[in-house]
Amino acid sequence: GKAIIAGNERVIRARLSDAKFFWENDKRRGLAAMRPKLNEITFHEKLGTQGERVERIAKLARELAPLVGADPDKAARAAELCKADLVSETVGEFPELQGVIGGYLALQAGESPMVADAIEAHYKPQGQGDSVPTNPVSIAVALADKLDILVGFWAIDEKPTGSKDPYALRRAALGVIRVVLENKLRVTLLDSLEQANDTVEHSLSQISKKKNIGLDLRGGSRIHYVDRDISPNTLTLLEFFADRLKVYLREQGARHDLIDAVFALPGQDDLLMIVRRVEALGRFLETDDGENLLAGVKRAANILRIEEKKDGRAFDGEPSPALLKEPEEKALAKAVAQASADIRAALAETSRPNETAPAKPKSKAKPSPMKAAAKPGGGGTEPDFESAMAALAKLRAPVDAFFERVTVNAPEAPLRENRLKLLAQIRAATLAVADFAKIEG
Repeated sequence: GKAIIAGNERVIRARLSDAKFFWENDKRRGLAAMRPKLNEITFHEKLGTQGERVERIAKLARELAPLVGADPDKAARAAELCKADLVSETVGEFPELQGVIGGYLALQAGESPMVADAIEAHYKPQGQGDSVPTNPVSIAVALADKLDILVGFWAIDEKPTGSKDPYALRRAALGVIRVVLENKLRVTLLDSLEQANDTVEHSLSQISKKKNIGLDLRGGSRIHYVDRDISPNTLTLLEFFADRLKVYLREQGARHDLIDAVFALPGQDDLLMIVRRVEALGRFLETDDGENLLAGVKRAANILRIEEKKDGRAFDGEPSPALLKEPEEKALAKAVAQASADIRAALAETSRPNETAPAKPKSKAKPSPMKAAAKPGGGGTEPDFESAMAALAKLRAPVDAFFERVTVNAPEAPLRENRLKLLAQIRAATLAVADFAKIEG
């Protein structure tokens, strides 16, 4: 027993002696002096060196910093140094300490504690049980690092396939999701990915010219999405994030049908608001009003689907008040109009997350996509999903009464069309919250 202990002690002493030797050498050299060596380390043939990657991360971190409550200069400084310890002797011997050694070396060199923390924490979260960075400077650098790697590999068409994910892109996307959600940040992914795409595109165009590599960085012609033209790469990345978020939410116990009902709405790219909408919808459907309204909405949707297919047309437009004959349909028309107005008011925002950022200094500038929901400078009001659900709840009684007392497919064609338009109004009101057709029950 003693011989084994003595043998282990000899091995540990030797390792610790080596570590002290490497550490002292690294301290004398200094972290800033290591940064230029990153230009000699290839990150990926098509994505350039670690030095070129750091330049992209620093640019993105500076743009994101004010919107997560961080100092832009500190965020850029931390990003510039965040990979420097990869060329240190200590990390060369103990690679699992990358980031950690950089943080200690930054403190030794007199860098700000926030800069040092960002260098150490920017890789986080690295696994399911790992924590996320919470210091604003660390958040800015961590998000910039992960967005760069995702957009970069998408630009060179190195996407995960099946069980193969050699560059851990699924982990990077999940990291973005967790950093955003656990810090309660407002992020419109569409804009953030387009902005990262601009930075990556500029960098990679220089790299491709230098190395004579032909790259279609935008993945083809821009395509129309919701209210703008975007890169095909951005669209497929949005879909990738949606899949990752669905997996994450299911692991958190959210119902898959509620997730699908929210994602069926166009333009769902604000992670925090997606989660809050799913949660509020789940709470609403657990109530009697929610459960019964779901049945009524599904009945309305089924009737509409059958009749629209039969007539070969949609029943859009406002129902005519003059053709509302029965008290129940008059009451329903009034209730739907009021609920629709209340839902619009509840879900309205006085500013979107991407409206708070300074414009980029180029001709086709896009504003930055992020703001901190509970930090200075965010401004505006956020969607109130609980009030939207409360407005929906008021539809339960008039919807039930309508189906009990009114014949939708009346013999008179004008009455039938008017009542189908009324059902379409119910469908439209609920679609402002979620696609109830996707919900089980």
